[in-house]
Amino acid sequence: MSPRFESWGRLGGPAQTGIALAGWRTAAGSVLPYGNGRSYGDSCFNSAGALVDMRGRNRILGLDPETGVIRCEPGVMLWQIAEAAAPYGLFLPVTPGTRFVTIAGAVANDVHGKNHHRRGTLGRHVASLRLERSDRATTDCSPTDNAALFSATIGGMGLTGIITEVALTLMRVPSLAIRQVSHRFERLDDYFELSDAHDDDHEYSVAWIDQLARGDRFGRGVLMLGDHASEGGLDATPARPLGTVPFTPPLSALNRLTLTAFNALYYGRAPMGRSEATVRWDSYFYPLDRVIGWNRLYGPRGLMQHQSVVPERGGREAVRELLSCAARHGQGSFLTVLKRFGDVPSPGLLSFPRAGYTLTLDFPHAGPRTLALMAELDAITVAAGGAVNPYKDARMSPATFAASFPNWRTLEAQRDPKILSDFWRRTALQLGAERPLAEAAE
Repeated sequence: MSPRFESWGRLGGPAQTGIALAGWRTAAGSVLPYGNGRSYGDSCFNSAGALVDMRGRNRILGLDPETGVIRCEPGVMLWQIAEAAAPYGLFLPVTPGTRFVTIAGAVANDVHGKNHHRRGTLGRHVASLRLERSDRATTDCSPTDNAALFSATIGGMGLTGIITEVALTLMRVPSLAIRQVSHRFERLDDYFELSDAHDDDHEYSVAWIDQLARGDRFGRGVLMLGDHASEGGLDATPARPLGTVPFTPPLSALNRLTLTAFNALYYGRAPMGRSEATVRWDSYFYPLDRVIGWNRLYGPRGLMQHQSVVPERGGREAVRELLSCAARHGQGSFLTVLKRFGDVPSPGLLSFPRAGYTLTLDFPHAGPRTLALMAELDAITVAAGGAVNPYKDARMSPATFAASFPNWRTLEAQRDPKILSDFWRRTALQLGAERPLAEAAE
């Protein structure tokens, strides 16, 4: 049975052709490395060429408990790193909202987590990379060796070469359990006040927002702060799944009725005001991982997610306008997440996070009206001086991309001439001439 290549948004598109790592340099046309397909849009697709399937390259090559540095092949999943590191009191320094991400994919997208205000992006903790390119010998790069290529690869969406090894510096923790401090708030302004008052005192911070709330309750939600508990053990075995979505329903199961009920339940189960509890690590970081195939709930057209970041100056007004925009369009976001990015710089050339507020909204794809909503969200973001996340995207315009990442040309200059993605074709290459693939042989 041939391997499947999908993006997490399940937005469809042409079938993808897969090839093995050994033959990528001699393959006809362009190629793109493929991890576990957890990007939401088309940054993990190369419909005009082939995908280099990296999932079989999944060995942990070494772990030094003294330095906390772990060396991995590119297809190692984040859960494998957590499992290997836990007995030594070590944990991922940064983790996104799913553990089913390959380490090379996490590097290529320079992922962020709930502790960006403390530790920045994952790229800050990458000690070194080994990179195969079509136009030169295998290259080792780090912040000090081949630094320009290293910077372009962090957040470079797999375009600068094929990562074959990653060395990552882990974080020391007393336990994997999380001491969670929750604040239920009644309106959006309360979130900003709570974040200002408490974020800096905690390792982790993230807020869930009831995007459907209106009037005096507009922007209500729950701020969930967290720190590794002093006690709780170092067992990285995840909790058993709560269930599986075995098939895609003919219509999205996430409509206004079901979302209203879910939001009321989620908000209502949080105690009023401030509360504390010790929770499992995987429940805090990866709550949706416990429902296998949850992305199928969005229906046959798939899931469109919009993640933006806006500067702190004017950011509160921009977040309010983004939420209001979704309300005006009459579309409900199932999972609405708001958090503050700190000013910890990333080494990545095209890293998405920057100081300010980041808002994530996701919607069942309802055709033209969803595309119109997304375009308006883009316009609000760009007008505020912000950026749209490329690895959550499947439709941003070249102009939005250029406004979000004005130094994209520097990445294009470092791009391996044989590597391309559908995302790069429809954004960057519409802004500038494509370099011929024949350069790869020079």
